[in-house]
Amino acid sequence: MSFSEYAKYDGLGLAELVRKKKVAPAELVEEAIQRIETHNPKLNAVVTKLYDRARAAAQGTLPDGPFKGVPFLMKDLISTLEGVPTSSGNRLWRNIPAKVTSELARRWQKSGVIVLGKTNTPEFGLTPYTESEALGPARNPWDTSLTPGGSSGGSGASVAARIVPFASGGDGGGSIRIPSSACGLFGMKPTRGRTPTGPEMGEAWEGFAIEHVLTRSVRDSAAMLDATQGSDVGAPYSIPEAGPFLDEVRKKPGKLKIAFSVKSMLGKNVHADCVKGVEETVKLLKELGHEVVEAAPAIDGEQYSLAFLTIIASQIRADIEEAAEAAGKRVSADDFDPATLGVGLFGTILKASDYARAKRYVQTVSRSVGAFFEKYDVLLTPVLSQPPVKIGSLKPSAGEQALIKFIGRTGATWILSALGIIKPLAAQTFEFIPWTPVFNVTGQPAMSVPLHWNEAGLPIGMHFVGKWGDEASLFRLAGQLEEAKPWFDKAPAGY
Repeated sequence: MSFSEYAKYDGLGLAELVRKKKVAPAELVEEAIQRIETHNPKLNAVVTKLYDRARAAAQGTLPDGPFKGVPFLMKDLISTLEGVPTSSGNRLWRNIPAKVTSELARRWQKSGVIVLGKTNTPEFGLTPYTESEALGPARNPWDTSLTPGGSSGGSGASVAARIVPFASGGDGGGSIRIPSSACGLFGMKPTRGRTPTGPEMGEAWEGFAIEHVLTRSVRDSAAMLDATQGSDVGAPYSIPEAGPFLDEVRKKPGKLKIAFSVKSMLGKNVHADCVKGVEETVKLLKELGHEVVEAAPAIDGEQYSLAFLTIIASQIRADIEEAAEAAGKRVSADDFDPATLGVGLFGTILKASDYARAKRYVQTVSRSVGAFFEKYDVLLTPVLSQPPVKIGSLKPSAGEQALIKFIGRTGATWILSALGIIKPLAAQTFEFIPWTPVFNVTGQPAMSVPLHWNEAGLPIGMHFVGKWGDEASLFRLAGQLEEAKPWFDKAPAGY
């Protein structure tokens, strides 16, 4: 095999070459390492390099899984490898080795992949861009002045740059789907409970967050979900196993009733390029024989955004306190990014009843969204309200950052309420991601499918949401779309 052909294969394709002894795992590892060394200085996608570990694994006895010998990268958040720090984008965690290997990381390795390193993420996975002070900004291979999205931005950039065929991601408000959209990849957020979160985490962000992978092919995503699905010991909830999902990719989806909407659920404005992407996708779906109807769940965007932020602010404050405790320090404003600090400070203002009422509200909305999916098989929207945006454009301004740091140092949290700082910052974020967080709360499966590129050559993902537990229908539809409008060979220039 000529290594110039590395990028022509997905994960299953590379594993087949290994099985047929046309290439050795060690050769694949060296090719991936070379690609990291070539491209990472421009992208800052890989923040922890585990080359010695990967080389040792490639020379040893690998599990005989579906991805035996295939290079893989793990997001530096949630999932852990024993003895390797998981920074979570935070300077305090960056040098503290993990005590255990998480169950999902164990299953990834059991599938046969070889972990080469860990990828860039914003602090505690909070933002839809990847620009922490601890790790620096990750950059988009399609245009390095743009964000690859977040919070799995390093993984998205790595896969788009053909460093690895797939990488892990976590999705608590869209963080698999957002970078998949921004980087021209396929990204499936599974149903809540489909993949494990233990042993050290009961659930992430009240169950909003779940981990899986960002891929170039639909079949890689399906095969990895087959390899990793199922609850682990002590899971707070479980979902019956389904699939094999790889078989579903090869099946015809039949005639689906698909709702579509370009109306922002949590924001106000939607870029014309994103609207055009949906319009072209609607046309394609009709040509494929589906019934397509303009409709969407009715949601009070402002109230929903505030409720979501209330829950997340409490979680982020807990992350801040636990990071300081792990480092043996008191909470200091100097140890956290301004955006994280600001949201965490908001978490100190909230009452326990605010948290409870926010949970009750989003759960009630989830019921109404569930009722909508009694009428429709799938909902189509854009993933994002805009094409990929400039690095720094979604961050708090310099003045806002200075003020948040001042409040953090002085404890004058009343200023947050008096000046109304948090709500506008939240509104700016939800303006960019007005659809994805809704389906983290409902727990439904949802996927970003790379079906559209704008005139500037930037990818714009299409967002498909399925019924609870019905990844099968989404995989069948994705397989059909991949065949009808292939994207696998669309690559950024120079990669």
